[in-house]
Amino acid sequence: MATASPSRAASTASPHLIVLMLFAFMMVNFADKVVVGLAGPEIMRDMGIDAEQFGLAQGSFYWLFPVGAILGGYLVRRVHPRALLSGVALLWMLSLVPMMWTNDFGVLLATRLLLGFSEGPAMALATVVVHTWFTAERRTVPTSIVTAGAAVGPLVAAPVLSYFIAAHHWHTAFVVLGVVGALWVVAWLFIGDTGPHAASTLATAGAAELPPDLPARRVLRTGTYLGVVVLFFAAYCNVSVKTGWMPVYLREGLGYGPQEAARILAMSYAAVALAIVGLGWFSRRMTKRGKSSRIARGVVASTSVGVGGLATLALPQLPTGWLQVLMIMIAGAAASAGYGVAYAIVSDIAPVRVRGTVLGILVAAYSIAGALAPTLMGGMVDGAASVLAGFNQGLTVLGVVLLVGSIIGLLLINPERDVRRLSAAPAHATDSAAASAPAAPVSGA
Repeated sequence: MATASPSRAASTASPHLIVLMLFAFMMVNFADKVVVGLAGPEIMRDMGIDAEQFGLAQGSFYWLFPVGAILGGYLVRRVHPRALLSGVALLWMLSLVPMMWTNDFGVLLATRLLLGFSEGPAMALATVVVHTWFTAERRTVPTSIVTAGAAVGPLVAAPVLSYFIAAHHWHTAFVVLGVVGALWVVAWLFIGDTGPHAASTLATAGAAELPPDLPARRVLRTGTYLGVVVLFFAAYCNVSVKTGWMPVYLREGLGYGPQEAARILAMSYAAVALAIVGLGWFSRRMTKRGKSSRIARGVVASTSVGVGGLATLALPQLPTGWLQVLMIMIAGAAASAGYGVAYAIVSDIAPVRVRGTVLGILVAAYSIAGALAPTLMGGMVDGAASVLAGFNQGLTVLGVVLLVGSIIGLLLINPERDVRRLSAAPAHATDSAAASAPAAPVSGA
């Protein structure tokens, strides 16, 4: 990543402050994402739409998500992070404005498209920036903390926005989010900067041996990268379904009231945040004890997603009550906990020069899950004998997807193996061999 010239932020920025700001960035990101789900029953009522149309609206968020992710990966080496992340957050705010008053379904679709496009590069950009502030062996925990913002955002948003939705109107929730986003932009304009490792090629698992001019296409063809894509695809099916549908599932499927559903959501997202940070800490401890990146990151992240799949499969079998709520928390926490760890895997196999591109393509590939999964869930809910029966069918399919993704991740992710191959094979030899073989699919996971 190109290092920007010294700036006014350079004298005030510190690694911990940057992590805090990026944590808040991801909080705002996911709060913006979940607001439609929190107000789902009210939005369906006021707009006169059914569950399938609501699922279409939730899925539309991801239609331009890959475009934004790839564009962000391209721009991250050309635009200073202060301007780039501020611009992204300003687009989020712009997408919220029409929803402060409209009841039009077409406008809802258009604003979700814009929000998805502008949120596409968010995680990749935040990851690239936070990695410039830490050496390779210290990246897992800060990356996990930044990723945990994706869980803390809904954790805070669920009770706060549910209050405004119930006490005032669901339009008010969008006003609140707009104000919060504006405050973050102002703070980032004064604080945001890259760190001292912006030009470093350091990485764990021997990635310091990688050629600094390694083409991104060679990284994309590794088993580790493809394994991470599949693992993220499965995990993002979980995130997109539960972000978009969990509030409706709790209220319309299980019969909880708005505030009770908000409390369950808050507990679930609290479990996700703790699991993300906890698993990052555990992975870091394993690395310090000499465990390979394959074990400390690949196996840990894949196993966590598999546990989430088992818990999701258990949900339809349990009666409404505390045990089911506990399983909701375990399912969400385990399936999401491996995110920070898995992002660190990409830095193991990608030099800084191509890391933004590689992360952007990763986000674009797994975001396809976000476009498909909520829409499919909506179709199942509308087509079933009852709302609960539709949700149970969808959760069963989701559990199977998570298990399959976990198994593929366990089989393919091996950073040490792929670093050796990338370091040993000359670029022209690898590219020549690749040209004579079918290209491995990146986004068809």
